[in-house]
Amino acid sequence: MASPIENLAKSFSFSSFKKAGDLKKRIFFTLFILIIYRLGTYIPLPNINPAIVAEFTKSHAGGLFGVLDLFSGGAIGRMTVFSLNIMPYISASIIVQLLTSMSPQLTALKKEGEPGRRKLNQYTRYGTVALAMIQGYGIAVGLERMMGHSGCAVLDPGMLFRFTTMTSLTGGTLFIMWLGEQISQRGLGNGSSIIIYSGIVANLPSALFNTFAMGKQGAISIMALFILVIMVVAVIAFIVFMEKANRKIPIQYPKRQTMINMPAQQQGTHLPLKLNNAGVIPPIFASSILLLPVTIVGFSSGVDPNSALGTISRLFNHGQPLYMISYIAAVVFFAFFYTAIMFNPKDTADNLKKSGSYIPGIRPGDSTSEYIDSILTRLTTIGAIYLCGICILPEILLSQISLPFYFGGTSLLIVVNVSIDTVSQFQSHLIAQQYDGLFKRGRAKGLI
Repeated sequence: MASPIENLAKSFSFSSFKKAGDLKKRIFFTLFILIIYRLGTYIPLPNINPAIVAEFTKSHAGGLFGVLDLFSGGAIGRMTVFSLNIMPYISASIIVQLLTSMSPQLTALKKEGEPGRRKLNQYTRYGTVALAMIQGYGIAVGLERMMGHSGCAVLDPGMLFRFTTMTSLTGGTLFIMWLGEQISQRGLGNGSSIIIYSGIVANLPSALFNTFAMGKQGAISIMALFILVIMVVAVIAFIVFMEKANRKIPIQYPKRQTMINMPAQQQGTHLPLKLNNAGVIPPIFASSILLLPVTIVGFSSGVDPNSALGTISRLFNHGQPLYMISYIAAVVFFAFFYTAIMFNPKDTADNLKKSGSYIPGIRPGDSTSEYIDSILTRLTTIGAIYLCGICILPEILLSQISLPFYFGGTSLLIVVNVSIDTVSQFQSHLIAQQYDGLFKRGRAKGLI
């Protein structure tokens, strides 16, 4: 059943949107920031031979380069200053959240409210700088080892090149981080998610063109294209259904006196628990970790395919059974891990007890915490199975035919999730604008 907010949002016309001045400013500001970001993905690193980089990226599209190139909107394939994209910031955020759950000092800082949140954000920024510098130096070393038919990818290798590359990539990541924060504060949607979303969507035209070109050339049969379209539509519909699914736990509030000489009424509401609390974090981190061996081999020139490193790279290629099993295990681990970080049943139970609320049939305190934790565990189990199915099944099908990486389950999951969140924020701003207009008219007429 649709919520009251969704029913109210459906009744809005375009004229109500025209009156939403603040919402239009947020939309235009978000588009302006995304234009700046897209322009930055075309600024190349200095002292690089782009032809060699493009040749290497094309031949290693199935490794970590392919994942990063997908999330960065082609920046890694062009080896630009935005090649690291927002990933170091996301990794630093996960590390800080992990440390917060393990360190009593950081836990106390988190409970301080807005001052503590600003302090944790500052730690996240420091971590972003450190990770970006490490990854930037690693890319610089890898570029010096990158060889093509016409020679090395670096025109003048050495410590100066490593320093300038590390500095440029770190500066690019910090600038993207700042752009994401601006979108979150003054734009529409979550800034980091919107940036990753724009990178994936930017590859859509070329992916469609390449797919239909392959069909025209006979590389893909008409039946395969038809199956592809059906699969994409079915996956999108299934993702929307699962992402909107939640379990509503009934909550009873204390009895309140509503009117004089009227008996006190007991008010009730519900605690919604999403089926997939972890979102797109598990597939992103599982892909990055499992594709790391392939990338190391790709950067290491002259590796013997029969050596241990070559064997690891071969076993962890897309479509291989060991890769599939490891990927499923990593997705399940990160689904439970991230859910445990983001939602604490003990804190929820304590807050309900302090407010005098309770779950019908469950004693307040530890019993409520255990009850919520048991429901959350079952939901996370179903959510982890859903994530594994979305990310693995399309990959099994796509491994049989050569298609653009864009059509993978992870990319579709990110696009659909961010679209749902952005539309929800759009509706919230539109409803808030509607209520503000009602209050202003009420004040003008002396009703309020």
